[in-house]
Amino acid sequence: MWNVLLSFSGLVALIQLLFLPFFPESPPYLLLQKGDKAGCLKAMKQLWGEGNYHIEFDDMLKEKAVTKGTRIMNVLEVLKEPSVYPQLGTMLLLLLSLQFCGLGATANLQESIIPYVSLGVAISELISTIFCSSIIDRFGRRILLWGGYLLMALILVLLETSLLLSDKFLWMRYCSVILIFLFLIAYGIGP
Repeated sequence: MWNVLLSFSGLVALIQLLFLPFFPESPPYLLLQKGDKAGCLKAMKQLWGEGNYHIEFDDMLKEKAVTKGTRIMNVLEVLKEPSVYPQLGTMLLLLLSLQFCGLGATANLQESIIPYVSLGVAISELISTIFCSSIIDRFGRRILLWGGYLLMALILVLLETSLLLSDKFLWMRYCSVILIFLFLIAYGIGP
C-alpha cells in the first residue's frame, strides 16, 4: 500500500493547487516588492478581516525605507558572505539528509544504482534551490507555489503510472527515478 501513501501527497498538492488562486498575495510582498499600497491594504482586510491596520502598514513602510538602499545579492555573492554561513550550513545539512530518505528504494532499483540515485536527489535539490533563488523576485511566490503544486501533481500521476508499469517494463524504473528528481525540483522551486 506504499503507492497509495505516495499518491496521498499528490492529493494534498492538488487540493492546495485548487484553493491557492482564492487567496490574496502576501501583504508585505505586495507593498515591498510590487509597491502596491492599495493591494496591500486590500489583502490585509481579506486575510485579517475588517479593522485598522495602519500600524502594520506603517511598519512595512518603515521596513521598505530601511531596505531601500539594500542591494539584492546573487547566489555567488551570498556564498562569499560569511554572515550567512550558519544558514548555508543548515541548508546543506538538510540537503545531505536527503541521502538517507530512501527515495532510491521507491523505484525498485538494483542496490548498486541507489548511491547514484541518492546523489541525483541531492543535485536536484541544489538545482531547485539555486534556480528558485534566481527567479523568485521576478515571478513572486504565488506563481511559484501555484506552478510548483501543478507540476508536482502532474509528476506524481506520471510517477504512479511508471511504478505500476515497472514490473512489465524494466526501463520504467529509470523513468521513475527521473520523475522523482523532477518532483524534487518542482517541490524546491514551488512549495
